[in-house]
Amino acid sequence: MPIQSIEPRRLYRQISDQLRELILAGEFKEGTRLPAERDLSLQLGVSRPSLREALIALEVEGFVEVRKGSGIYVSPAQKRQPGALNLSGEEGPLELIRARALVEGEVAAIAAVTGRRSAFDAIEDAIDRMQAAANAGKTPLEADRLFHVRIAEATGNSVLVGVVERLFDLRLRPLFDQLDGHFATSDVWAAAILEHRDILAALRAKDAARARATMRRHMEISYRRLSSSLIRTRKRKGTAKSAHKKAARGAKPDAKTRPGRDARTAKLRSTF
Repeated sequence: MPIQSIEPRRLYRQISDQLRELILAGEFKEGTRLPAERDLSLQLGVSRPSLREALIALEVEGFVEVRKGSGIYVSPAQKRQPGALNLSGEEGPLELIRARALVEGEVAAIAAVTGRRSAFDAIEDAIDRMQAAANAGKTPLEADRLFHVRIAEATGNSVLVGVVERLFDLRLRPLFDQLDGHFATSDVWAAAILEHRDILAALRAKDAARARATMRRHMEISYRRLSSSLIRTRKRKGTAKSAHKKAARGAKPDAKTRPGRDARTAKLRSTF
């Protein structure tokens, strides 16, 4: 047998692979609810955010179904599509946000110093496009990308522009799209637009430290939102301003774990 190269698997893929094996082996029956996230994360010895990324990967493949306010259920066999989408090379959404916070924070700081008024006007135009799309009931993702790219363009560095474009486009993939779809409400986009205006204000003030901080804060809010419970029911009422404040506070911590909640979790191996 020829020697094959060994490729390191991302943590969320290791978790999803183990859960998939248990489902296929019948440890988790069709139509039944999986153990609570807190119990699964303890049995696997991994963080809840990593577990949630794994569950989203299984949802994309059709192995589980996320039901808001209820739980995560094993899907019928006919809905499963193992191998239909190759997720092995996909970066974890939360890992991607952390990378963007680091890179784009510095990009914003540079743009604040080197950017000209015309560049800042172009950034504001991107925000206005986001607002127009949101007002029309559309997802303003294209204008969101334009906003981040135009900040990079304000640095005058074409390499940074390419890096920001690449990082943003990594989110336009099934795993990130599925996870984001659980949380991207109209209120969330309204809050994001306000965060973008905060970043623009820092840029116009030519305040590098403030620009860096507001960009990183924007990414941190996104991280907290995407790493919150998949099944928690979220209220959609309230103004954009109140939504902005709620997002800034981040997700509430999960309840304390109650040991022995589900005997089936004993079959999980803490190998990560």
